[in-house]
Amino acid sequence: MTMRTLPAFLALLALFAPLAVLADHDHSDHDLGNIGKAHIETSCNEAAAKEIDRGVALIHSFWYAPAEKAFRSAAALDAGCGMAWWGVAMSNLHPLWAPPTPDELKAGKEAAGKAAAVGAPTDREKQYIVAINTYYANSETVDHRTRLVAYETAMAALERDQPKDREAAIFHALALIGTALPTDKTYANQKEAAAILNRVLPEEPEHPGVAHYLIHGFDSPALAELALPAARVYAKLAPGSPHALHMPSHIFTRLGLWDESIASNTASAEKARSYVAHVMPGATAFDELHAVDYLVYAYLQQGKIGEARKLVDKVLSVKKVDNPSQFAAAYAISAVPARFALERRQWKDAVALTIPTTISWDKVPYAEANIHFARGIGAAHTGQLPLAREAVARLAAIRQTLLDQKNAYWADQVEIQRLAVAAWLARAEKKDEEALQLMRASTDLESSTDKHPVTPGPIIPARELLAQLLLETGNRPAALAEAQLVLKDAPNRRNALLLVKDATPR
Repeated sequence: MTMRTLPAFLALLALFAPLAVLADHDHSDHDLGNIGKAHIETSCNEAAAKEIDRGVALIHSFWYAPAEKAFRSAAALDAGCGMAWWGVAMSNLHPLWAPPTPDELKAGKEAAGKAAAVGAPTDREKQYIVAINTYYANSETVDHRTRLVAYETAMAALERDQPKDREAAIFHALALIGTALPTDKTYANQKEAAAILNRVLPEEPEHPGVAHYLIHGFDSPALAELALPAARVYAKLAPGSPHALHMPSHIFTRLGLWDESIASNTASAEKARSYVAHVMPGATAFDELHAVDYLVYAYLQQGKIGEARKLVDKVLSVKKVDNPSQFAAAYAISAVPARFALERRQWKDAVALTIPTTISWDKVPYAEANIHFARGIGAAHTGQLPLAREAVARLAAIRQTLLDQKNAYWADQVEIQRLAVAAWLARAEKKDEEALQLMRASTDLESSTDKHPVTPGPIIPARELLAQLLLETGNRPAALAEAQLVLKDAPNRRNALLLVKDATPR
């Protein structure tokens, strides 16, 4: 993708807007509504093929539980349909989210094995089955990323060998984005994925996966503008999906388009809430919690504290989550109250945060870290130094746990937080040079990587904390420069705008 090819690319994306998409309906008690259209050619019987297409459409909007249900239905309708079990295995692999939970890994591995055992009559279908088995093979001894890279390589071969198979191309693009290194600031994988999707787009203008993955591929400060056309049409292609309604807000957030982000996430939360009310009454949908995190972020940037507070209270009252092992639920439950306290600089509120019992935090320690980060920053600002030291120690322990789990990305994110709390602790101890050194180290580490899609942004950007520290220690020019850099990556961010104002010479 280059600026030279961008006009043609945008013109093709414009084809999305006027197209009417036929509604697709759930075969269970609850009608999901329009989930979009997708088709993968198989040799399964007609009834099973219909369920497989449905499952593929659901996968392309990351609605994995109903997708798995559709694929299992296909397997029941055609005992000789190996691609049905391929779909079950695919439903338990979430390339852009997190490694499978133990239950997901078990279900996916068993399904991949069944797909291989049942087999398929065509070489193309066999390649799909081989590719997914490439991911699940040796899962007891080989780490998730290594297996995901092997899967991407297998999908690249499938796309090359089957140039007319558009689903192979789209799934390969997803695998490329899923294996992109967060430290690669050239965005090589994302750009390769976009080139693939751009080739598919004229033949699949209604395909939800094309728009969805373009948004993910361009979900970075340097590329976000390129995804704006896709962001404005994706929800129209699959309005029955909570994730499809939410996903455009990734780009709206990157560009500081708060009204559009609020509209997107309000619709997503409502859709998720309606769905869970039918399938699990009394529970809160993880999709709703994810949307609420983005909503609170947007409301805070607009200074709409009352609206944000209502959502924070809702999150704090959650007793049951539809999928408690889903990492997006855990992240939102910790991030929303932490963000609400720190964005408003309500340090006492931050110190008062507690660890909710709704989530098994040992499975998502990086989410728990958000609470310790907020408590530590709050304690340092209110002179409660023992509490700040305790937060630093707890963040260090969580980081070590993540390193032991070989989860380098989240270990780095927790280290960014640990360094920031340590910096403000040093500031409270009147060690300003040490504070600046630690805060610069936090900022440098944060700048070397990209945010995860689970979050609209850091609880507080490290560079914003650095700008505040520079302002407090009397270096206005440096504070102004750092605040302006925050706004380059996060346009219209409220606290950065206020820092620019405070640091600008009068």
